[in-house]
Parts: sequence; structure tokens; C-alpha cells
Amino acid sequence: MNSRERILGRVRRALADVPADERSYEEAVPRHYLREHGERTTEETIDLLAENLTDYRAVVHRADAEELPLLIMRLLAERGSQEVMVPPGLPPSWMAAADPVRIHDRAALTPDRIDRVGSVVTGCAVAIAETGTIVLDGSPDQGRRRITLVPDHHICVVGVPDQVVASVPQALERLDPTRPLTWISGPSATSDIELERVEGVHGPRALEVILLG
Repeated sequence: MNSRERILGRVRRALADVPADERSYEEAVPRHYLREHGERTTEETIDLLAENLTDYRAVVHRADAEELPLLIMRLLAERGSQEVMVPPGLPPSWMAAADPVRIHDRAALTPDRIDRVGSVVTGCAVAIAETGTIVLDGSPDQGRRRITLVPDHHICVVGVPDQVVASVPQALERLDPTRPLTWISGPSATSDIELERVEGVHGPRALEVILLG
């Protein structure tokens, strides 16, 4: 008997006395929590997202489609990035004005090679205003998880208002749980036992979010 069979056997024994007509977990557990905390206009929700992103030490910018390529070019130049990681499905117009060498994610790229790339530019799956969280799901405009965890500088473009929701429950309704979800609330950071904050331990030290209207 292998480990899988032992575990499934224990589950079957635990459920042996459960009546066949008992309500399912989804029905039996009440979910009376609020889907959204307060009523806001669309603009107020976007402003809340920007406020909470800033509170988490992300840098927030606003741009329209015409301004976006020049803004990305400026952010990469200010960072001094000689190379930028580009997901396979990133809209070409976003990088139309950028000068750095574009590194396209390939299976052959090693973590060491990705670590030498200064910045990464991606889209997102959804942004949550109440928590200041950006969620990536590995779609073509976001790429594989590793390309957003290794480079030290992440520029993430959020379409507003379409990609912005107020709350986590609303975000979960849009996300596919079978995809590789990455939830980002500000730059990567941790604290030691003396509560000394250290950034860049588990991901980028710098997160810049562009609200694309």
C-alpha cells in the first residue's frame, strides 16, 4: 500500500458515518461576508487601488494608450536597465519607444541569466482596490511566474477600469484556480525577528504600476 492509498483510506473511514443526503460543504458553510466594503464609484475604486498600492511602497503612474510607450521608456531609462524581460504576448505597442535589449522568455533561460535582466514589463489578470493587490495568472501578456520574481524591477500595466475590482471575492470570480496565480502587494519584502524590513528577498525590490486608462 502506497501513501496515496493510505490517505484515501483514511478519508473514506472518516466519511463512513456521514449520511448520503447531508448537504455539501458549499451549501452547509454560510458565507455572509461582505462582497465589498462600502459603495464607491468606478473612479473612487481606482483611486483606492492607487492609494493602497502606494501604501505598500509601489510607485503608481497613470497614462493613456498614447502616453504608455513613452512612460515605459522613461521608467526603464531611470532604472538604468540595459535589458528588459518581455512576455510572449505583451502588446508590441507598449515597448515601441523603449531602448533596452528585449529578452524573450524561453525554456532555455536559466535563473542566473534572468537575474542579469534589469526589468520586466507585464500586464495583469486583475487588480484589487481594497487590498492594493495585483494578480498575475501566467497569461501571454504576463508570462511565466519566474520572469516576474527574478528581475529586480517590475513594471505592471493595469487596464482601468476593466481590470480593477473592489474586493477579493470579486477578484476570485474572475480568476481560474487551475492557473499559476501570483498575488502581489507591493515590492517583495520580509522582516527579521527585530522587525527590520528587507526588500527584494522573494521578488523585485521595485514595483511600478501603470494604470492604463
